Amino acid sequence: MQKTAAKRSVDMQVIADWVEPRSRVLDLGCGRGVLLESLVQSKEVFAVGVDLDVEKIAACIRRGITAYQGDMMAFMRAFPDRHFDRVICSRTLEEVDNPAAVIDEALRVGGAVTVGFINYGYWKNRLGMLWRGRKLRNAVFTTEWHESRPANPVSVADFEHFCASKRIRVVRRVMLRGDWKTSCGCRPNLFAGYALYDLTRRTTGAPGTGMRP
Repeated sequence: MQKTAAKRSVDMQVIADWVEPRSRVLDLGCGRGVLLESLVQSKEVFAVGVDLDVEKIAACIRRGITAYQGDMMAFMRAFPDRHFDRVICSRTLEEVDNPAAVIDEALRVGGAVTVGFINYGYWKNRLGMLWRGRKLRNAVFTTEWHESRPANPVSVADFEHFCASKRIRVVRRVMLRGDWKTSCGCRPNLFAGYALYDLTRRTTGAPGTGMRP
């Protein structure tokens, strides 16, 4: 638990840095509300969370966080365009049924979207498949395949190709190595363990990011 909390501290700080004070924030797959509680305390945001897990929603409520149990797509459809200033989708994208639809709806209902995911292209993951032909446990992928929930494996290169094809603007990105603490500036598609993106709609004629995975 302490190790997980330590790994989360850096990416939570990055997410917080991208959130404006007193803004309206929606967290998709909010879990037990740890991130939203931190944002309320540090940025005085109006925080709302949604998650399928009843026990996690109960934990949010105990923290004083407004949270709803149910499907995130149905929840977002209830709001008009840009109802929220920022939508956060951290460690959630891999587990949803239709990631493209979730991102599209998040961009509609929020002015900006934060996406964070484990990089499936991480070198130790590649090495395990190359030499052993199987998924091996490592600092980034900590469970065996049979212990993991259904997931959409996505790499940095996958995600940036998706953004380019959907005309989604990458405002900024932060790549963390396998320790989830150290910044990864060199070939993140290979060496980053965790990736964070700040996204908006790309306006007609706007230039791309020029970033390379």
